[in-house]
Amino acid sequence: MTETKPDAPTPAGAEPGLVAAGVYADGRRLSEIAVDEAGDWAARPGHVVWIGLKDPPEPLLRRVQRQLGLHELAIRQALREHPRPKLETYGDGCFITARTAQIVDGQLALGETHIIVGRGYVVSIRHGASSSYTPVRERCEASPAALTHGEDYILYALLDFIVSNYDGVLEKIRAQVERIEDHVLQGEQPPGRIERLYRLRRNLLRLRTAATPLLDVCRRLERSDVIAIDPEMAPRFRDVTGRIDRTRDDIDAMREVLAFAFEASMMLGQAQQTAIARQLASWAAILAAPTAIAGVYGMNFDHMPELHWRYGYFVVLGVIAVVCGGLYAFFRRKRWL
Repeated sequence: MTETKPDAPTPAGAEPGLVAAGVYADGRRLSEIAVDEAGDWAARPGHVVWIGLKDPPEPLLRRVQRQLGLHELAIRQALREHPRPKLETYGDGCFITARTAQIVDGQLALGETHIIVGRGYVVSIRHGASSSYTPVRERCEASPAALTHGEDYILYALLDFIVSNYDGVLEKIRAQVERIEDHVLQGEQPPGRIERLYRLRRNLLRLRTAATPLLDVCRRLERSDVIAIDPEMAPRFRDVTGRIDRTRDDIDAMREVLAFAFEASMMLGQAQQTAIARQLASWAAILAAPTAIAGVYGMNFDHMPELHWRYGYFVVLGVIAVVCGGLYAFFRRKRWL
């Protein structure tokens, strides 16, 4: 059933915090709409309103609340930060928090996406580091058969996109881990390696904390024990659950590799310090004999001790040379020099 486009909707992006607002029916996008028209469209049978927000001001959220009849607690949740993903039900809708991840200037940056979903509407709210959800809209609109599942499919597409971004972050971290492994195997000790290892392990722990709790969210959606999810969508949420499980396993594997690299780096550093200490001790032993002789001859004698024998001076020098040569050969054989 085709509806006519409203006369003057507010263009997406013209209002601070509003990224996009559209209405869908029968798997097709009907039109772009204004926020103040969302309630009328969402109330029509078979129609779904999808509003995308990015760091929205509270007045904009309140307008969305009035239009879609959102629960007050859901709005309060959307206005605060959440350290872990979670799912809460409010009336006939639910509020979902998912943590997003990006690599920004070589560092892991975490953000949040809040999804408020109910019959006839989906509101996605991005905060902090997060990729644009424009590809998600394009993917949904390119699959009319799947989009006929309405808000269930949109919710799945958003969660799937968030988990896919975890894979991209892990690939960049994995490349850094492999470079560190190569250095360890080659016996190299670049400056600042310990700091990089610690930073990578901390980033992996933060990513694990952000991703793992999303398992429970997807399992609850898969079982449809919070909202009425179309049974045909259950396998899709199960697929997201499996991907999060694999992400967690990849994180644990990389953390273990970094732990071994950290231990190997510490052992390599200790071995290098031990080798340097042995070299210093070896040279000190070699130089001990001439130092002792020089100390003796540096005293203020009226008569030098060996001058009663014409060649005594040369004999002393010969003994020193033999002793030093013997010590040098011994330390070289021990690979201390």
